[in-house]
Amino acid sequence: MSTFVLHPQLEKDSELVTELPLCSVRLIKDANYPWLILVPHVADIKDVIDLSEDQQQKLWQESALVSRALKHLFTPDKLNIAALGNMVPQLHLHHIVRYQDDVSWPNPIWGQVPFKAYSNVQLAEQVNLIKTEIETRKDR
Repeated sequence: MSTFVLHPQLEKDSELVTELPLCSVRLIKDANYPWLILVPHVADIKDVIDLSEDQQQKLWQESALVSRALKHLFTPDKLNIAALGNMVPQLHLHHIVRYQDDVSWPNPIWGQVPFKAYSNVQLAEQVNLIKTEIETRKDR
């Protein structure tokens, strides 16, 4: 049996927010959008159906928790959730806050505008804000 290892591209592109029972919650470092990914701590999986049924249910529960936190914090016009994996095969579930006036609306975010880095302070503040909201909600 393999040990879970975070894909190097996900490690490079994101910052850990918090750990949930099944998934790491990570902030994508693109300040164009509030954008989280959930990465299940399960080795060698590419698709949701590669998880056990119990793990699939847990993934959707954790996705709902993260979605509620993002909706509360950012009041998006739309919250997009997707598992693509064309560039990074390791299963990860995107949660992307979208606004009708964001830089890519109404198109998908990929390939629309250049990546916009957070400053170190902005990154730390965003991680702390989201972590606090998720931690508060998971104890309810």
